[in-house]
Amino acid sequence: MIDFLKSEFNKIFEKDMESIFFSPGRVNLIGEHTDYNGGNVFPCALSLGTYGAISKRNDKKVRMYSLNFTDVGIIEFDLENIKYDKKDDWVNYPKGVIKIFKDKGYIVDYGFDILVYGNIPNGSGLSSSASLELLISVILNNSFSFNLSTLDMVKYSQEAENSFIGVNCGIMDQFAIGMGKKDCAILLDCNTLEYKYSKINIDGYSIVIGNTNKKRGLADSKYNERRNECERALKNLKTKLNINSLGELTEKDFEENKYLIENDIDKKRAKHAVYENQRTLKAVEALEKNDIKLFGKLMIESHNSLRDDYEVTGKELDTLVSLSLKENGVIGSRMTGAGFGGCTVSIVKNEFIDDFIKNVTNDYKNEIGYEPTFYTVEISDGTRKLV
Repeated sequence: MIDFLKSEFNKIFEKDMESIFFSPGRVNLIGEHTDYNGGNVFPCALSLGTYGAISKRNDKKVRMYSLNFTDVGIIEFDLENIKYDKKDDWVNYPKGVIKIFKDKGYIVDYGFDILVYGNIPNGSGLSSSASLELLISVILNNSFSFNLSTLDMVKYSQEAENSFIGVNCGIMDQFAIGMGKKDCAILLDCNTLEYKYSKINIDGYSIVIGNTNKKRGLADSKYNERRNECERALKNLKTKLNINSLGELTEKDFEENKYLIENDIDKKRAKHAVYENQRTLKAVEALEKNDIKLFGKLMIESHNSLRDDYEVTGKELDTLVSLSLKENGVIGSRMTGAGFGGCTVSIVKNEFIDDFIKNVTNDYKNEIGYEPTFYTVEISDGTRKLV
C-alpha cells in the first residue's frame, strides 16, 4: 500500500510525498443510536480505513485529491479563507477540521498537498467521514507539534462535523476511530466519556461486515429527526424525573414513567434508547464471561428494536440480517451505523464464512435485485502515522 501511495502521489502532484497516515473505519458491535442519548456504545476500529499521503507546501494553500473520487480532480482551498462550499464535496470535512483547529487558536501557517485513499465503502455507515476527520486532525497535530491528546482531536473532529458540516452526530464514531486499540472494543459511556477497553475473545469466529450497497448519506437521512424525537421524550420525562439523558434510565424506570411522554412515536424512540443502552451493558458482560451465544442473542434483539421501535432499518438491512441469521455458524447479526441502508455486522464461525457469503449473496440478489458486499475484518489500532 505504501509503495502504491508513493507512486500515485508522485503522479498527481509531481513531487515526492513526505509522510503517510492511516485512520481506521469503525463498526459498532452493539449500542446503536444511544450515543447522543447519553448511553453506552461498544465500537471498535477496523482494519479498513483512510490513508493520507502528504507533502508540506511553502504557501497557505491546501490541495487535495482522492483516489476514490478521481472524476472530481484536485480540490484546492486557501487556509486564510475556509468556507463550506457544496461543490467541494468530500473536502468540506478536512476544511471543517482545519477551521476548528484555527478557531481554537492553533496556528496552521503553511499548507499541504494531500492524497487520500479509502477502502471503507462510501456511504456504508462504517464512518468514512469521521475517519477522514481524524486523519486530518492527526496530520495537523503531527506536522505542527501541537501536542494535543487523542481525546482533544476526537472532540475537535466531532465539532467540525456538527458545526461546519451541519450533522448533529454524537461522539462515538470519532472516539472509536481515534482511541481504537487492536483486538479490543471500547465500552464508552457517551454521557461522561468514561471508557474501558474490552478484549474481543471470539476464538473460532470472525466479524463479517455486510454492505447492503444501498447508499445512504448521514446528513440527509432521518438522523436529526430521530434525535429531535428523543429530545422531546426526554423533555417530557424531565417534568417529573431529575435526569439529563435517556441513558440514565433503567428499563424499570422507563416502564414506570413512560406515561409522561405525550407522543406515541417519541415513546417508541425513547424505549429503544433506554433498552439498547441496557442491552449494551449486558452484551459486554456476556463477552467478558465468554458467553458468545448471549452476545449474539443481544445483537439480534438490538436489530429488532432498531427495526420496530426506532424505525431506521429498511428493506435492505432487514433482508440482509434475516438471511444472515438463517445460515449455519452465525451467532448474531444486526444493522450497524445510522441505518437507512449501509451495513450489517455478523459474528460467523470461521469454517462457515465462505458458504455464508456465497449463500447470502445469492439470496439477497434474488430478493433485492443486486448483490451485497462482504468484508471479513480485523480490529485495528486508532489513527496513526505509518511512515
